[in-house]
Amino acid sequence: MEIVRKDPDQRGFRVQPKRWAVERTFSWLTAHRRLARDYEASPARSETMIRWAMIGLMVRRLTRCRPTTRPGPKPLIQLRPLEGAVRT
Repeated sequence: MEIVRKDPDQRGFRVQPKRWAVERTFSWLTAHRRLARDYEASPARSETMIRWAMIGLMVRRLTRCRPTTRPGPKPLIQLRPLEGAVRT
């Protein structure tokens, strides 16, 4: 493991190497309700729950038929007026 620190002369936000992958993985794990808080009494049980969550994520990805799409704003579709329609 390596600690990634920002440059002393850096101003503003910049993506740090490898850090985004760790933060993304934590967000995937937190999406599972049981892993949102530390409910488990033993570290072994907590590790098991993390493994279940990651196995579920991998299974969903492997069984998906189409490529991943990100939800976002839909493009605007301009509707054309019908020909011969009378406006009032």
